Amino acid sequence: MRTAILTDIHANLEALTACISAAEAQKIDRLVCLGDTVGYGADPNAACDLVRARCDFAVLGNHDAAVAGRMDYSYYYAAAREALDWTALQLSKENMQWLRGLPYQVSEGEVTYGHASPRDPQAFEYVFALEQAEDLLGRTEKLAQLTFIGHSHLQRAFQLGKPVRDVFAERVRMDPSRRYLISIGSCGQPRDYDPRSCFGVWDDQSRMVEFHRVPYNAERTARKILEAGLSPHFARRLLHGV
Repeated sequence: MRTAILTDIHANLEALTACISAAEAQKIDRLVCLGDTVGYGADPNAACDLVRARCDFAVLGNHDAAVAGRMDYSYYYAAAREALDWTALQLSKENMQWLRGLPYQVSEGEVTYGHASPRDPQAFEYVFALEQAEDLLGRTEKLAQLTFIGHSHLQRAFQLGKPVRDVFAERVRMDPSRRYLISIGSCGQPRDYDPRSCFGVWDDQSRMVEFHRVPYNAERTARKILEAGLSPHFARRLLHGV
């Protein structure tokens, strides 16, 4: 089965629709979402509606948790707090209820899907560099053979062993004797200086993970953010992938 994986959509409808179209062209069997469907962007309801309609399942991201009243976000910087407050006012009852019921993780056999570090899913810890992957391995007794996460907004692959290794490739074949942590990259707000949207594909027959990038109309998304009265920073960063 070929599973397309989306994460960190952040209410960016243009990026989400572009990724879904690109994923369908890859002859996928299903879509899943690793959280942060909302936050930062101007289309929270449309993004939630589309994820609910098209994804087999979604997990809870930290922005989802904040909007749904499932975590304290008072320590977030001011613009992020304002965007979350605004999002909570925009969401329909159905979408708010959906966010409130999302799981932190979904496990399917040897594969775990979550938003952030699997060490403590409710803590939403980052794994964006080799040092975090090494620390995770040292502090976690049991990990799935393959763990998919988002949260960092970066496309990264780590082979977990002694030593922990970065895997620098757009297509990563899973060695059945190794464990892997795969960070899919952000659909709606990439932060690797490439403004194109991200998604991944997991093929459990070939045991291959593929990273994909998709151009989309970021200028339109940025205009919507400005028109909604959200921070101009959220609009600018989309144009530069930061």
